Amino acid sequence: MADAKREIERKYEAEPGTRLPDLTAVRGVAAVLDRGVAELDAVYYDTPDLRLAAASVTLRRRTGGADAGWHLKLPVAPGVRDEVHAPLADDVPRDLADLVRARTRGAALVPLVRLRSHRDVRHLVDERGALLAEASTDTVRAERLAGGDGGTVEWTEIEVELADGADPAFLDAVDKRLRKKGLAPSRASSKLAKALDHTGRRPPRAPEPDGTAGGHLLAHLREQAGLLAAHDAAVRRDLPDSVHQMRVATRRLRSAFRTYRKFLDRSATDPVAAELKWLAGELGADRDQEVLTERLTSHVDALPVTLLLGPVRARLRAWSAAGRVRVRARTLAVLDGERYTALLDALDALLADPPLRPAAAGAADEALPAAVLREYDRLAARVDRALALPPGQDRDVALHEARKAAKRVRYAAEAAAPALGKRGKRFTKGVKAVQKVLGEHQDSVVAREALRDLAIQAHASGETAFTWGLLHGREAARADDCERRLPEVWARVTAGKPRRL
Repeated sequence: MADAKREIERKYEAEPGTRLPDLTAVRGVAAVLDRGVAELDAVYYDTPDLRLAAASVTLRRRTGGADAGWHLKLPVAPGVRDEVHAPLADDVPRDLADLVRARTRGAALVPLVRLRSHRDVRHLVDERGALLAEASTDTVRAERLAGGDGGTVEWTEIEVELADGADPAFLDAVDKRLRKKGLAPSRASSKLAKALDHTGRRPPRAPEPDGTAGGHLLAHLREQAGLLAAHDAAVRRDLPDSVHQMRVATRRLRSAFRTYRKFLDRSATDPVAAELKWLAGELGADRDQEVLTERLTSHVDALPVTLLLGPVRARLRAWSAAGRVRVRARTLAVLDGERYTALLDALDALLADPPLRPAAAGAADEALPAAVLREYDRLAARVDRALALPPGQDRDVALHEARKAAKRVRYAAEAAAPALGKRGKRFTKGVKAVQKVLGEHQDSVVAREALRDLAIQAHASGETAFTWGLLHGREAARADDCERRLPEVWARVTAGKPRRL
């Protein structure tokens, strides 16, 4: 995989000829060092219909400056992006093309805009000479290469990028100083966005919710579909928790289709929901391996050395590595497969021409809460059934089913916010607490299965299985504790459940 770094920056509008204000008055800045002028020449690539720009993703080939090469910028939060670098080459590097595959899906990446920047660079350093941020005054000339009205546009902007490892709060202090000197934050999120805006073509934007149940629901579905594609890149980069977040997006989409079926034509949503279920299942192997490894490692680390009999850590590492390689390869194969691409295409098609039913025209704050309460009734039935069973495998299965129902209630309530108001927030918080207890219980069930397998492997190799048995017993105790706590946590939800949200 190509090199990557976290980019945290602020951009400001400036008039031609503007010079960087004196920033030595900013707390922590001991000196502002002149680092000269760089001439940068960047060509930005996108699909002809601007799929990357619509997702605030930028892909460029740049020469000049200290970091010539290919740069892919993936949004993380306002003013924060992950920048992935690849060496200079004529064509889009395969590593970077793979990271935007969920956006492009086979569409060609073509040169879109050329930006030539005259960059006057300054370094803000502390009293030890350590870099705090790089501030630059950029004079930019943008030329449209494909589509739009063509032509060129020029502007000046000031950019302040936080140094690696520096405190993000430092940019707030710089911002205060620049605003005091009359500079305003840039209205565009990036140079490319500004160039597109001024050279005749903007990327498509989703419509704003209109207050109806259908409008509110579609906004939620579009958000989750966007997150699904965004987490695709994170999974490919093997970022922590990325598989989990991608799996959650698939579940939220599927949950919304099921919970709000009164507002959506099931003949259109059911096939997509079935494929989302398939994808969540494929991602589950990777996620389960990740959770199990973290859980078992933490339990082993917590044991006194006198209770670690045999090569416990070595066996756990070998087990984890073998499982990780297997599931990682499977996950990437799924993301590169035609079935996954077809799912993304089907989801886009559904959102482009949403199959709304007549009930979707109702007001969101009246129509959506009833669907949430129906999911709650399903959860109540499953919890009651599980609590009525004696401890054992049947109860474990029933509690797992209750956990899945709790997730659906939570997802339904979160999809309906802010239509539910403050009562909905309290209700969601209570359901989340129930889900947490049930989740801890299920994690213990899965961990015990893995510990039993590890004990069998250890025994077959002539090692003592003592430590694995000890951990198995502690997991069983954790599960018992969850079962004891569940009635109390559940009672708080039922006591506070409103008649209507």
